[in-house]
Amino acid sequence: MHPPRTRAFVQVDVFSASPFLGNPVAVVLDGTGLSKQQMQRVASWTNLSETTFVLPATIPEADYRLRIFTPGGELPFAGHPTLGSAWAWLDAGNTPRQADRIIQECAAGLVTVRQEADELSFAAPPRIREGDLDKGELDRIVAAFGITPERVVAHQWVDNGPGWAVVQLATAEEVLALEPDLSLIPEAMVGAIGAWPEGSTHRFEMRTFAPGAGVAEDPACGSMNAAVGQWLISTGAAPSSYRVSQGTKVERAASIHVAADTDGTVWVSGTTTMCIRGSISL
Repeated sequence: MHPPRTRAFVQVDVFSASPFLGNPVAVVLDGTGLSKQQMQRVASWTNLSETTFVLPATIPEADYRLRIFTPGGELPFAGHPTLGSAWAWLDAGNTPRQADRIIQECAAGLVTVRQEADELSFAAPPRIREGDLDKGELDRIVAAFGITPERVVAHQWVDNGPGWAVVQLATAEEVLALEPDLSLIPEAMVGAIGAWPEGSTHRFEMRTFAPGAGVAEDPACGSMNAAVGQWLISTGAAPSSYRVSQGTKVERAASIHVAADTDGTVWVSGTTTMCIRGSISL
């Protein structure tokens, strides 16, 4: 065990133009020499939905490597930590190999991040599981959500690493009315999405529940929105560019932009704000 040393540490608010209304991520900008157990201990202590550790890349194309932890364990990929960590890495004075994009290495592979004005966006990674939920899984989610199966418009596995599943309800109001009993689905990683009326600022309202990762309700979830965007856009259930509101029920005001390029690549973006700069002894 090496003696503790001072490392740069920041907290970044992601997916909100107003500080402290998005989803924060804690970033340790130098994770070299730390064990997985040490990283997990810090993530449990910060008690944020994710804490990340920046490390030297092991793949020549990558600018850095990122390890991502929830209070309950390590994730191969997550969206808002990707954007927040990229912002922190740039803020620390680093320069990407390519002028127009950052290449992040994580357990799920390489993730491309690009910067436009004051927003970063990441390219949605491929889903490792998709298709309709099986009846047993859907029944458990419906029971936990306290609704009848008839209220579910559509459902899908949208797993790009964390294990996500999603159910679509008819309206945003129905999503906001959910009072889930997560004790019925303690291992679940599940979201609910519903549409706002035409002409609204946001096309959809999203809620994300992650008891399986030790997070009851995530204020804003990039990875969920990325995979749901791939699903909805590919099936024609959503336009090629739309905005999602998230965090309303936990007193946040996240705004997430989801858009598909002409080649089908889905990008997820949002405003990112540096809120805390300091150091941590590890």
